[in-house]
Amino acid sequence: MTVARKALAGLTTIAAGLGLALATTGTAAAADSGSWHAYGNTNPITSSPATWHCAGSKAIATNVLAQVCAIRSVGGGAVQGAVIVRNNQSGLFSVSARMDLYTSAGTGLGIWTCASSGVAANSWSVCFGQTLAQSGAVNSMGIAKGVNLGTSPNV
Repeated sequence: MTVARKALAGLTTIAAGLGLALATTGTAAAADSGSWHAYGNTNPITSSPATWHCAGSKAIATNVLAQVCAIRSVGGGAVQGAVIVRNNQSGLFSVSARMDLYTSAGTGLGIWTCASSGVAANSWSVCFGQTLAQSGAVNSMGIAKGVNLGTSPNV
């Protein structure tokens, strides 16, 4: 595990303990901007032709789940990290997310942050990192609302 990945995990623990959003802690400036995409009531994984390998879902609030994924394009030559948020509440839920992307050999490919955004009631939204050309296996570690989502399996 590299220093950057350890720092990302450590910041999660510190931020959660202090009640802070990760985007406001130490290395936020070192991350690139990710982008939110709303999916409504359509599951982003099953509706995509890409291959998604995801860590298990974790509760980030009552009736709100999130999981981190590494995604490989249909052709196999491109990858990206993502954090999926499912809001099962009856109202809008505000969340920020962050993920990295690493090769299976431990080479960091990037860190992306999605600023706080509202996820509609009873819907999915996904924070996507940048799409990168990469044929080798990758995985992603993610955070949503200060909760460490773990590390996805390699894709």
